Formats: sequence, structure tokens, C-alpha cells
Amino acid sequence: MSINELNQLNQAFYRITAEAFDATRGNAWPGWEKLLPYLPIPLRVLDVGCGNGRFARFLAESLTGEMSYHGVDSNPTLLDKARAALQDMPQISVKLEQRDMIQQPIEDGAYNLIAIFGVLHHIPGKDYRQKFVNNLAQYVTPGGILVFSCWRFYEYPRFRDRIAPWPDNLQREQHDYLLDWRQGKNALRYCHYINDAEHQELVDATGLTQVLTYRADGKSGDMNRYSVLRRFADS
Repeated sequence: MSINELNQLNQAFYRITAEAFDATRGNAWPGWEKLLPYLPIPLRVLDVGCGNGRFARFLAESLTGEMSYHGVDSNPTLLDKARAALQDMPQISVKLEQRDMIQQPIEDGAYNLIAIFGVLHHIPGKDYRQKFVNNLAQYVTPGGILVFSCWRFYEYPRFRDRIAPWPDNLQREQHDYLLDWRQGKNALRYCHYINDAEHQELVDATGLTQVLTYRADGKSGDMNRYSVLRRFADS
């Protein structure tokens, strides 16, 4: 599998659709509410694939106290949207960074909350997905949590209807798909369907302890599966 080719495909997708994506992605995910009892205070957050910063706004509106927030995304347009959305929230110390986390994994930091939402289905290669979450888990401080979600798009007819033909020149793994975009512009994105078995393998790859897993979001209320993982002081 060419990780680089599929990654470039997704970067092109977000360049084409960034404005429309922002316009339709303004609300907090319902599933985030279940995280609140598990969050350490004060928060030191790494938001991987932060997009337009809506998770930061959700945290700021749901919690009291100061928060240090590091948002990382590869798309400059969405980062500009995040910068504008967060500028009126003085209780948040904001750092926004343009970085391709597939090509440039982080190499330092200490966070008591690492959030990975809407990201893992875009990462090509089963082994690489496991390395991705394992690397991020190294930067969770004792007592802190890492939370990730997996989009279960393949279970819904309306998303299966968007599957486009796979090019002959690209290798693929089982459950790899290309989905079309139907909001004004033509674009394709690479998405991998992570089932329950692979989800558990990602949990195991972190080396952290799962304290909660659940499904939430979307019209059906179960479109994403979440795992909340804690680093205990002796781990």
C-alpha cells in the first residue's frame, strides 16, 4: 500500500472541501459529553486533526478553569477557521500547528488529554494505524487520558452508496474504500472501516488501560465508536 499516495489524496480532498467542510461541521459531537467526567483539570490538550477547533470550543464551554490547547491539522484553511473561532476565549492558551501527523509524528510533549477524532479512518495501513496511536500514547502523562473515535461508515447504506471504484494502480487492504463528496465539489477521500476487532487492536497498541467504550453521534446515535484510555501512575 502506498501510504504517501493515499495521504496525498486526502490532503487534496480537504484542500478542495475545506470551506464546505467547515460550514457543515460547526456543532459539537454528542459523544463528547460522555468524556467530561474523565477529564483531568487543568487540561493540557493535544487535539490531533483539530480541523476548525470545535472540540476546543466544546471544552471551553463545558469546563471551568484554564486550559492549554495544542491543535494540529494539515489543512491551513481549517486552522485559520480554528484561530478565528478561539480568539475570543481568553481562558484557553492556544497553539495551532500545521503538521501532517502521518509524515511528521510528534516527538515531544506532555498532555493529560490527547484526542483523536475523525482521523484514524484516514490513516492508511493497519500496522501504521497501530504505530500512530502507540506513538501518541507515549505523550500522555500519568493520570491522563487518550481518547479516539472510529467512524463506522460502512455499516450505513447512505455511506456505502458513496463508495467509488478503487484505482487499479493502488494497492489496498481489506476494508479500504474511496468515498465521494456530494456538497458542490467533486472530491474523493480515502477511508478505512475499522470494525470491532481492529478497534480492539488499536486499544491494545496504545498500552493504556481502557476505562470506557461506547458508540455515539450521527443521526442514528451510534456512528462513532469511542475508547477512553487512561495512563495510570504505575503504567
